[in-house]
Amino acid sequence: MTGGPALESPVHGTWEPLPAARWEDAYLSGNGHHGALIFGDPDDDRVIVTHHTLVRPNGAEHARPPRLAAELFALQERLLAGDLTAAEDFTDGRPLQWVQPFHPAFQTRLRSRSAAGAERDYRRSVDFATGEVTAHRGAWRSRVFVSRADDVVVQHVTAADLTLDLTQEHQLPGTPPRLTVGHGTLLTSDGALLNLRVRYPDSDRAYTGVTLAVVTGGTTRLAPTGVRIVGATEVLLLTRVRRHTGELDVPAETRALRALLPDERQTGEGQSYDTLLDRHLALHRTAYHRVTLDLRGEATERALPGSELLKRPTSPALLERLFAAGRYHLLSASGLLPPRLTGLWTGDWDTAWSGAFTNDANLNLQTASAVSAALPEVTYALASLIHRQLDDWRENARAVFGARGVVAPAHTDGESGLSYHFSREYPLHLWTAGADWLLKPLVDHDETRGARDSRTAAALAEVALFYEDFLTRTDPDGHLVVLPSYSPENRPSNGSWGAINAAMDLSAARHALRTAADYHPGTPEADRWRALADRLPPHRVNSKGALAEWAWPGLDDSYDHRHLSHLYGVWPLDEINPYDTPELARAAHRALQLRGAENDSAHGHLHHALVAARLRDGERVAHALGQVLGGDFFHDSLMSAHYPNRDVYNADAAHTLPGVLIETLVQSTPDRLVLLPALPAAYPMGQLTGVRTRFGAELDLSWTPDTAVAVLRPSRTHRVELRTSSGTRPLELVAGEDRVLTLGAR
Repeated sequence: MTGGPALESPVHGTWEPLPAARWEDAYLSGNGHHGALIFGDPDDDRVIVTHHTLVRPNGAEHARPPRLAAELFALQERLLAGDLTAAEDFTDGRPLQWVQPFHPAFQTRLRSRSAAGAERDYRRSVDFATGEVTAHRGAWRSRVFVSRADDVVVQHVTAADLTLDLTQEHQLPGTPPRLTVGHGTLLTSDGALLNLRVRYPDSDRAYTGVTLAVVTGGTTRLAPTGVRIVGATEVLLLTRVRRHTGELDVPAETRALRALLPDERQTGEGQSYDTLLDRHLALHRTAYHRVTLDLRGEATERALPGSELLKRPTSPALLERLFAAGRYHLLSASGLLPPRLTGLWTGDWDTAWSGAFTNDANLNLQTASAVSAALPEVTYALASLIHRQLDDWRENARAVFGARGVVAPAHTDGESGLSYHFSREYPLHLWTAGADWLLKPLVDHDETRGARDSRTAAALAEVALFYEDFLTRTDPDGHLVVLPSYSPENRPSNGSWGAINAAMDLSAARHALRTAADYHPGTPEADRWRALADRLPPHRVNSKGALAEWAWPGLDDSYDHRHLSHLYGVWPLDEINPYDTPELARAAHRALQLRGAENDSAHGHLHHALVAARLRDGERVAHALGQVLGGDFFHDSLMSAHYPNRDVYNADAAHTLPGVLIETLVQSTPDRLVLLPALPAAYPMGQLTGVRTRFGAELDLSWTPDTAVAVLRPSRTHRVELRTSSGTRPLELVAGEDRVLTLGAR
């Protein structure tokens, strides 16, 4: 770090002195396709295997959006006439249909039949920089990782005398009845092959897990539920899961697994694991190390097991470790798809809220740091989800609103992007802001790299087309009216859930139309979209001086709610900020002050923190962080829960936390850099390295109570506005020329 104080690097990992007794405490590895939950028990070593595609058919695979377009005009007339409950009838009367629930595949299990060791030096750990989970006791050692290079779960167990039973077991908590399960076991010249096929009831869909066991030394023989290994020195397991229809070609899968192994005649025994790990590290380690945070945690606290460190909620060392763990888990959960509500992991077939992708806050919060924390892998995973579902988004627009373009659903299982999950209390089919929110990180990514993706441009054009068709009604002042309008997942205190001019809908429509125009410069469509955006009404400030959640006279706010949808213009957008719109920023801050925490959900607290950071309120950020850090939200695995006291396994807090911390230190737009806008006083010194800005510069920042130093490495020549506590000044950046900024007292 040029020009800044030298800091001791924090530990990029965590450890425990005991095996995991609960699956929630199991350490995690993943490559965005496969996931693994690793218990690390020498006597009963379990690895639960997951895969992003594993969703259980529940009838939702046949669900379609409600065909309500013909009734839209009548609904709008009723709402404009003052019927505040009119939208409750805008339905086809169906019961609530959850999306297909995410579930685990099975667990590989190695139950030891060796004599119990007398050693007391047990330790399990996870290395965030490598994605490797290790455990040891005496001569016994287990190492597990999920390869980003080869898409395989790799486990390597060694000991002087390995005598154990190896099985694949689908029976985990919440396993539903009527699954058709088949096991296959075959001895090979160097070990065994196990496969487990599970077919869902009343469905042509199934999944198959294949585990190739390569055994060194001893003997391997068939056992009633798998194989028994006696007297071995090494066991290497390679596992993959495939979801499919019909039958899987197991021999082909086996050949593919065996092809991953190097020729032992050339490498020597025991080198297969290291060869596989090296290929993985070339991808994982590079991504993980792009950004680091150091808060000068105490060395003694940095050395603590995670379970002990979690008991010190005010410790900078805890925040360092959670930042590192959050980036690690976010990276590990992103690939084929972005993270689900549970990331990429679950040990229970009955996953809360179907383990879905929830697009009206949760997924959006989890990906908050994808761009700034230099994880394009996360952005690409989000883009993959979006682009594969655009046909479904088009059907949502046609069926519900009779419009061209696209409307994103509030919930998806990763397969279907259709809007069918809704009810009277959660009329999610009325929500039109989702596409803009989901596309926002893709736009930020384009700004960071200085080039516009043609696929993002096309998707934005379709969002704009939707608004062209949908925004047809006006108020007495000639402003366009968004109706029906929905503010997730709240309602006016004097009205129903489907209302008029939700602040989020106004911000999203304005942003989508103007961004689509920016992506299509010099076209008639761009002029048309900008003109449409200019006709939307301004935000409303209510009698309490707060930004109103509904910009429609007569609709009163409901303040005790976990969502902060009405502050969408503050975060993630730049529409409302203390620099360009100070009066609206003050109203937004007042709205934040009035907002309650409702059910103490982690996402509510951290959403609050993100908005507070944009409004330069470091103490409010600190309070929100304190609610999470002091509320027992984190398991020993450093994966988080949805509610306090580790209630309901959920990735919101774990994945959102890095984004919150970065926002307190660095904020950027294509034309502005804000340094140290909302740093809590509890963290008076530290260093953040590798952050990406939206004007194309990489940034390192170090700070003490007296000074701060920023180093920018711009990739393009550009002039930006620099904002610090000392004031505002222009900053000229030249591509390829590092720029060192020394700031005065904060």
